[in-house]
Amino acid sequence: MKIEVYSPTIRRKEMDAVLTAMVEDCIGPGERSRLLIQTAREQLHFDFALALRSPATALHFALKALDVQEGDGVLVSALSPRYYAQVLADLRLTPLYCDVSFSFPCMSRETIEKALSVKPSGVQARCIVLHHTLGFVPDAASIAALGIPVIEDMSLSYSPPFVPEKEPSEQGQPEQKAPPELIHGVFAILGLEERDMLTSGGGALLFAMNRRDGSVLRHFANIPPEYCLPDINAALATVQFREAARNMERRREIAHAYIQSSLRTKHKRFVSPDGAPEYNNYAFPLVLETGMKDVLAYARKKEIIVESAFEQSLAGAGISDSVLCPAGYSLSLRTVLFPLYPRLHSRDAQRVSKLIMTLP
Repeated sequence: MKIEVYSPTIRRKEMDAVLTAMVEDCIGPGERSRLLIQTAREQLHFDFALALRSPATALHFALKALDVQEGDGVLVSALSPRYYAQVLADLRLTPLYCDVSFSFPCMSRETIEKALSVKPSGVQARCIVLHHTLGFVPDAASIAALGIPVIEDMSLSYSPPFVPEKEPSEQGQPEQKAPPELIHGVFAILGLEERDMLTSGGGALLFAMNRRDGSVLRHFANIPPEYCLPDINAALATVQFREAARNMERRREIAHAYIQSSLRTKHKRFVSPDGAPEYNNYAFPLVLETGMKDVLAYARKKEIIVESAFEQSLAGAGISDSVLCPAGYSLSLRTVLFPLYPRLHSRDAQRVSKLIMTLP
C-alpha cells in the first residue's frame, strides 16, 4: 500500500466539532472563531488576534498595519512560500530576497545584512517577513535587533504550549513563571492551511504579543466578514490546538527512528543553531548528496511518496535570484521530505525508516 508524504491529522474529535458546527448552523464567522482566538491566546499569550481566511490575507493585513508604502522593500527568504511574492506584488512592494545557509533553511542576521548591502538604491527596507521554514525557528531576537519591523510566520513551527514551573512566592504560595518569549516580531502569522502544523482546512491567525502592537491590529477588528475565518473552520482548528501535545509526541517518536536511519546514509539533515527551541518535527527533510530524481524514483518503487521540500518556495518556483541566493537555490534542488505525520501507522513508519537507510 502506498504511503503518502503528507496526511492531515483529522480524528473523531475534529469531525465531531465540525459536524456540531454544521448542525448548529454555525458556518460563517461567529462564536466559534472567538472561541478559537480564546483557545489560542491561552497557549500563545498574545494580546490581540484576528482570525482570517488565509495566510495570504494575514500577510496583507500585517503589511498594511505596518504602513508599508508602495515601492518600499520587504526582506523575504528565498525559501519562503511563493504566495509571498503575490501579496507583495498586489501591494506594489519591492521584494528583497535573502539567502539561507547550507546547514539551516532560515534567514539569519548575516544573510539579511548581505541582502541589505546589495539592495537597489532608493529602495528603503521597511519590513522583514521571517518564515520559520519547515518548522525550524530562526534567531528572531538578533534579527529584530536590526531595527527593521519583523513579521514572523510560525505556521510550520507551532509547538504545544509551554507549561511553566511553579515556585513558592514570599507568601509561600506557588507562583507561575512567565512563559518564554516565543515571538520577537511586531506581528505573527499562524497559518491553518492543509499542510500547516495546525489545520482548519484553510485560514490563519494574525496576532500581536503586546498591547501597543495589539492596538494597531484592533483597527482591523471590524473588517468585512468575507475576510474572516468561518466558524466551520474555526471549530476544526480549536480541536487541533487541544490535540497538539498528543500529536507532537507522536511526531517525536517517528522522527527519532528516522534520525537513526539517516545516520547510516551520506545525506545530511539540517542542524538548528545553539540555543534554538527544540525542533517540532513538522517534517523530516534530507539534503541529498545524489540526484533528486534517483531518490524519488527509488522511493516510488517502494510505494513511498517522497517530494521536493521547496518546490512551492520562491527559489523552487524560480522567483528569487539564484545568484544572490545560491544556498537557497541549491537547497531547493536537493532537499526532499519523507512521510512524517501523527496518523502514520507504526508499520508504515518502519517502511520509511528502511527506505531512508537504503537510499542511493
